Amino acid sequence: MQVAIRSAVPADVPTLEELIQRSVRGLSEGYYTPRQIESALRHVFGVDTRLIADGTYLVATLGAAGGRIVGCGGWSKRRTLFGGDQMKSGHDELLDPATDAARIRAFFVEPSLTRRGIGRSILAACEAAARAAGFTWFELGATLPGEPMYAALGYAAAERIAHRMPDGEILPVVLMRKRVD
Repeated sequence: MQVAIRSAVPADVPTLEELIQRSVRGLSEGYYTPRQIESALRHVFGVDTRLIADGTYLVATLGAAGGRIVGCGGWSKRRTLFGGDQMKSGHDELLDPATDAARIRAFFVEPSLTRRGIGRSILAACEAAARAAGFTWFELGATLPGEPMYAALGYAAAERIAHRMPDGEILPVVLMRKRVD
């Protein structure tokens, strides 16, 4: 299976929102309860349009760059660790590559196409771009289903976070880090 990686554009947002819904529902079963999944889709998971505006959100498409979107993910030079537009409030401060970790953000893959290198391909492109921007380490908030992939790619768990959502549901998230030498 050949995938192409390209920058996300504003016109991709409706397709990305649908992909995120499918990905979270399809891949979170067994890790989160149905109530946690639906609450997270309402309050946490979604497109962060700031990443698109910054040019740091990528999509994977089948075949050529104009093919069907089957994965997405990005990196950020801003303070936000995770969450879509629905979690935003106020200014999202820029990070300093000399002292801060680039944020690896918002990875979602078509459930029927997991374990085929889509997430790894997007992550490699994100890490390369963040390194080119001067960052020497990365930080992310992994979902429980995403934690094994990140661990296999050199990320270490630093902290387990119980993120309380507005409706009282708790979403377990794993803060993970990776240093680049």
